[in-house]
Amino acid sequence: MFKWSKEITPSQVIKLMRAEKDVEKLILVFDSATAEYANGFLHDQSSFGYMVLRFVKMYCFPYAEVTGFHKMKNFDCDPTHKGYVTLLAILVEENQLKLAFKFYKNMREIGLPPTVASLNVLIKALCRNEKTVDAGVNILLEMPKQGCDPDSYTYGTLISGEELFEEMVEKDCSPTVVTYTSMIHGLCGSKNVEEALRYLEEMKSNSIEPNVFTYSSLLDGLCKDGRALQAMELFEMMMARGCRPNMVTYSTLITGLCKEGKIQEAVELLDRMNLQGLKPDDGLYGKVISGFYAVSKFREAANFLDEMILGGITRIVVRGLCTSYPTRAFTLYQSMRSRGISVEVETLDSLVKCLCKKGEFQKAVQLVNEIVADGCIPNKGTWKVLIGHTLDKTMVGEASEYLLRDLGI
Repeated sequence: MFKWSKEITPSQVIKLMRAEKDVEKLILVFDSATAEYANGFLHDQSSFGYMVLRFVKMYCFPYAEVTGFHKMKNFDCDPTHKGYVTLLAILVEENQLKLAFKFYKNMREIGLPPTVASLNVLIKALCRNEKTVDAGVNILLEMPKQGCDPDSYTYGTLISGEELFEEMVEKDCSPTVVTYTSMIHGLCGSKNVEEALRYLEEMKSNSIEPNVFTYSSLLDGLCKDGRALQAMELFEMMMARGCRPNMVTYSTLITGLCKEGKIQEAVELLDRMNLQGLKPDDGLYGKVISGFYAVSKFREAANFLDEMILGGITRIVVRGLCTSYPTRAFTLYQSMRSRGISVEVETLDSLVKCLCKKGEFQKAVQLVNEIVADGCIPNKGTWKVLIGHTLDKTMVGEASEYLLRDLGI
């Protein structure tokens, strides 16, 4: 056993472990430090994490499993997310996939949420085998729902899986619609749309019917490549083949059409969306309004606004525009007011905040005066924003409270 100084630290333990090449001596250093718990020493995430990584790098996978799952739990010391991702990456490289998935499951059990990095490692592991590639694709498709948007590494993993895909065909292991969708999604994400379209044709020739995810991936790729009209042709083909578009499909295509100034086509698509029973959100309406403004079609914008008024959805569009287009949001508000449409407190709050953020304080004050005259009383948050832009920041809190108290809110 080692003789330690009175003030032993995890960094000292790691330094000694780093010097040991033999696994038995490595364990001896670690256990000797553990024996000092009675004297006040505690292993932390760094010393435990280093121990597990050394075991993995020395191919001592059973030791890594015991240390990672049992010893750390016994000492109430869970690894960090960064430690887990590093460990998972090494295990996948060493083809220790079962142990990698055990560690991932353990990571979720202790409450660490998945991230793009950890999911990328899992996708890489699953895309190595033709029997599990579909599972990897399913993880990819679920990533946005978990707040993890795929990155270039994700798409790179799928593209590198193209060799596996070809190998599956050579081995007479028929790819499924999920496998094809995986390749198409990855290729579109890396701006290789032509290759993705080739796979679509291959699906048809192999009598594999594309699903809504397949088409949505291709539509997204075409629109981002500035080929919205070609995307519309694909959309019509999708409909003709009986594949029902979803919200993502419509949103992708409408956004692409608006970016290219094809506003009339975007409006027609909105109508079809409504007929299908899908309700566009404020973001989609906002994009169409912005599209009209971008090509200086103000009369058409006014007509579209009238349609929106009849549908009772004007207010949510104003709030949606406030995020990215405050000037257009204010113009839309003025159009609403000229048509006698009342403004909700929430809409007023959004407008005031975005105008103040842009530095147009006088316009914000004018807005509040107009709306108060119309009988709409601003809420506490709106008053605080206005006060905050008139007083020194160090005085805002106190001044706000006094004024709000005087106002009786």
